[in-house]
Amino acid sequence: MPELPEMENYRRLLNQRIADHVITDVQINREKSINVKPELFINSVLHQKVTTVDRRAKHLLFHLQNGQVLLLHLMLGGWMFYGTEEEKPKRTIQIRLSFGYQHLYFIGLRLGYLHLYNENAVQQELSDLGPEPLESSFTLEAFLKLMDHKRGKIKAKLLDQGFIAGIGNCYSDEICYHSGILPTREIQEIRDEEKSHLFDSMKNVLTDALNHGGYLENPFFIGDTKTGSYNQFCKVYDREKQPCFRCRTPIEKTTIASRKSFFCPVCQK
Repeated sequence: MPELPEMENYRRLLNQRIADHVITDVQINREKSINVKPELFINSVLHQKVTTVDRRAKHLLFHLQNGQVLLLHLMLGGWMFYGTEEEKPKRTIQIRLSFGYQHLYFIGLRLGYLHLYNENAVQQELSDLGPEPLESSFTLEAFLKLMDHKRGKIKAKLLDQGFIAGIGNCYSDEICYHSGILPTREIQEIRDEEKSHLFDSMKNVLTDALNHGGYLENPFFIGDTKTGSYNQFCKVYDREKQPCFRCRTPIEKTTIASRKSFFCPVCQK
């Protein structure tokens, strides 16, 4: 599932390509991927200029000139491609937004969605989300305050979008590895010094992943060599039985909050 670095990478690429461009055609192949009747969706979106694309947690917000907002959540397996009809992947397309001869394809939206809201409604929809971990206003002091009196396993809490927004299965494991903390550790057992390391690791891992385009496999456009390049830098995620880069101990896998979780039994305490 795309997480904060993947969606922020998409946001930057989309603003380069479709901001201030007019949607010239709308194609909906799967009605379950939208939240209103196709006719209303098309009438609200067609011939509208995309003023900007924002991100909140794992969501993207396509702001239209008429004040409407398209709220995207890719969920598990969702991704996007931008290009011509000849360049598009040989995959099932759930939704297509056209910008002249270039098109934005939404692929794999079996669980994901592209919903239509007004500005007030979309803010209400996102009101339960926690703080953005890469915002400068999210300081160590704010993080420690959030951690006060929390209970449960640290990995499960990092996955909680109401606690901190945008971290998912991959980066929760990578953050725990970077900080040297086992994902199974109970929050109330983690010392303040370790919490400080965890905070620094969160900033470092997410920034590094963003700089490398996240871990998604599929390029956003023909010739895109950045998107997905963080795959080669993952230290523990999806590396079961492979040697730890620090101590060469085989990476182990367990299940936390119904999610597969990877860790080094030696480097993480």
